[in-house]
Amino acid sequence: MMAGTLSIVGVGPGDPELITLRAARLIGSASVVAYFCREKHPSQARTIAQAHIGPDTEELRLVYPFTTEVSVGDPAYHQNMTAFYDQSAQRLAAALASGRNVTLLCEGDPFLYGSAMYVFDRLHKQWNTQVVPGIMAMNGCWSQAQAPMTHGDDVLCVLPATLPEAKLASWLERADAAVIMKIGRNMPHVRQAISQSGRMDDALYVERGTQGGQVITPLAEREGAAPYFSLVLLPGRKRVR
Repeated sequence: MMAGTLSIVGVGPGDPELITLRAARLIGSASVVAYFCREKHPSQARTIAQAHIGPDTEELRLVYPFTTEVSVGDPAYHQNMTAFYDQSAQRLAAALASGRNVTLLCEGDPFLYGSAMYVFDRLHKQWNTQVVPGIMAMNGCWSQAQAPMTHGDDVLCVLPATLPEAKLASWLERADAAVIMKIGRNMPHVRQAISQSGRMDDALYVERGTQGGQVITPLAEREGAAPYFSLVLLPGRKRVR
């Protein structure tokens, strides 16, 4: 029996119409569709791809042991997440070994802060694997915000909000344009870092970009914590156009 193919597909930032034609085809033809999710919560990636999943397709829910409940700095975080990705890879490998084609869904692009990367690391050397890029949260958001980001030789910096405040501020002082991702409960020190770098007037906050309930506002007008699907844009384009 020939082994199946693993397709890791980016399904875009939220709007179902932003799925690529290739991703839609692979989702529709897969014997198995897998996706990451929280316990008792729907998968955002599955919600985006729902229209392309066939009625006879087997679905594999890969349920995180936790999300924000345990700090990344806690040794238990890496121990438990390593075990989770090992188990997820084993479940997908079992389906591939049976000859079925598996499509693993990933929000945005699989290789930008995507959980699918950890499965890719464990499987791609043994199993036939293809990766389909997706529209990322950042370009979905800057398009919705109508905020041109880079021009000429501007340098774009992509930063996780989980960085220490001083390091965030240091990067912001050097970059022409920046995107800060993983905001959530990190909002207070993100605001501090942006203020410290002198760039608050340029900062745009985007919540649920391209999705229902989208919010776009100057960061200076946004207080408190933020949901998972949010980021901050700091456009460049300060020089001659």
